[in-house]
Amino acid sequence: METAFQSDIGQQRSENQDRVNNFFAAPNLQLVVIADGVGGNNGGNVAAEETVAALGRYFTQEAPKTVRTAKAWFRDKVRLVNKLILNKANSNLNYRGMGTTMVAAILIDNVAVVANIGDSRGYIFHQDLLTQITVDHSLVNELVKNGDLTEQEAAHSPQNNIITRAIGISTDAEIDVNSFELGENDQLLLCTDGLSKMVEGDQIAAVLAGHESLEDKCADLIKLANAAGGNDNVTVLISQNDQEK
Repeated sequence: METAFQSDIGQQRSENQDRVNNFFAAPNLQLVVIADGVGGNNGGNVAAEETVAALGRYFTQEAPKTVRTAKAWFRDKVRLVNKLILNKANSNLNYRGMGTTMVAAILIDNVAVVANIGDSRGYIFHQDLLTQITVDHSLVNELVKNGDLTEQEAAHSPQNNIITRAIGISTDAEIDVNSFELGENDQLLLCTDGLSKMVEGDQIAAVLAGHESLEDKCADLIKLANAAGGNDNVTVLISQNDQEK
């Protein structure tokens, strides 16, 4: 599985509170993770940094080797990371209220085990079709599900930055975890809302459908987000399945 990623401060923010990295336990066993420090909260960048670093540390120490154990691993390790963030916040006034979203995947051969909390997203690009594979934990998404807002109204709502779940905000950091088979040349895209709120799905799909390198595709997606206003930090990660089934 080939992976590339890139992060950018955007056009409107004074610092980049996004963090991204990938970690290998074996050639066919990889963890990819993005965290977006909760906007406006003290220490959001610290929460995001700690989340990525801690998950990477746990993974390189003891990586799960099956889909079933990977799902359990995510639930267990995110609980540990949540405790770590809460303890750090309680011991330092400057960090009170800090938190972070997270979207991550453990890539085992042709399978992606994807975990998320908050509104950072995962997509799969398969045979020219882009499919969102995570559900936003956000206020506007709850309103859409309840029929109180349309998708279009939600996209332009002043409340669309309010998340309903995050790491470090409470003792209950409930994540969603699902697994997806990847066909040959399928692409897994993870991103912060700095991309998903600024760039339409058809534009994202057009970039992923191109023949550029994964590094160039990451750069192109960030350029699109910035050209649309770059209202937030923007981070993208693309993993492409280069294995035959």
